[in-house]
Amino acid sequence: MSLLKIASSVAAFVKVRVWDKEVIDTFDFRLHYRFTCAFLFLASVLCTATSFLGDPITCIVDNEKIKKAVTTYCWITSTFTVPRLKGGRPGVDVAAHNVGPYLAYEESVVHHNYYQWVPFVLVFQGLMFYAPHWLWKKWEGGLISNISEGLRGRKIGDNEETRKKMERVILYFTSSWRMHKMYCACYTFCVALNLINTFGNIFLINKFLGGTFLEYGTKVLQLPDQEFRTDPMADVFPKITKCTFHKYGPSGGIQVLDVMCVLALNILNEKIYIFLWFWLIILAVISSLGLLYTLAITRFPKARETVFKRGFKISRTATKSIATKLSAGDFLVLHFLGQSISAASFTELLDQLSENLNDKRSHGNQTPPLIEMSPLYPHLPKTAA
Repeated sequence: MSLLKIASSVAAFVKVRVWDKEVIDTFDFRLHYRFTCAFLFLASVLCTATSFLGDPITCIVDNEKIKKAVTTYCWITSTFTVPRLKGGRPGVDVAAHNVGPYLAYEESVVHHNYYQWVPFVLVFQGLMFYAPHWLWKKWEGGLISNISEGLRGRKIGDNEETRKKMERVILYFTSSWRMHKMYCACYTFCVALNLINTFGNIFLINKFLGGTFLEYGTKVLQLPDQEFRTDPMADVFPKITKCTFHKYGPSGGIQVLDVMCVLALNILNEKIYIFLWFWLIILAVISSLGLLYTLAITRFPKARETVFKRGFKISRTATKSIATKLSAGDFLVLHFLGQSISAASFTELLDQLSENLNDKRSHGNQTPPLIEMSPLYPHLPKTAA
């Protein structure tokens, strides 16, 4: 499998912004189901692509007749290292990091049996990061897509057809005023779910790696610059380990084979998890700020007013009118609509919407002119365009 094919298999997650595509979330939300999810799936594919690293495990056995059997046995059971030998100089005191002679059944060893499960866990994590987006798409129900239909894209001109579509959008907002509370609640829940999911993945990996992940990145940063050093990555992802294999000898007695195994796959695993350590911390911070931002714009009119002031060139009166008179859900729908259509069209929409909201009787008996409404609003009627 070529690297190009592997990259193309996850390219669908990392999408370049398409100008005629609606936007139903924020940047911090997209980091979860696009970048993080794509990385996890790509890492899982790389872990199974033996053409890059060769066999994931190779055991050193003198008898070539049983080498394959021993290697397979050590892969499907587990290999181990000897903590007592930690600090020994590889090639001088020990054969490799934490690898050397030991007294069977008389001292503790650390078994490493996670490596068979790494690709599966990475896929599971990728699905976890995609789940909030999938859930939000189901709840959102294509509302922004329906509202912004015909107004998305760079080449939207000022013609009669565009004017009619703009009037439909204005009519929708004035008719569905303060009817988007559930929209806001569902989105806020999904944003919070992203943050919970990030911390959940940190503790999931820590449990999966035997409690070594929480301090993994810190220990790597503190790695001393010396020839014989204790590499924390070698503790968590050893490249050379030991394995014990029992077989019957010619006389019928049990022979014990104490072999060393090379785990080439751990070269890749250690890089994947050191990146995840730093990335999940960064993502947790960004997700926390994203949740605070969502709570701020949905709960405080002043915050909504600030967003409109900095993002669009509309009058102060119109800005204040929209920020104070629209509910949090109305504002959130407007916020996503503003990311989906051109700035000029959205500014015109806000100015007109402000005028309509100031006139309480404006379109008071009208209904939203959309062919299909979102499942979030079954109480709103369906009408033809």
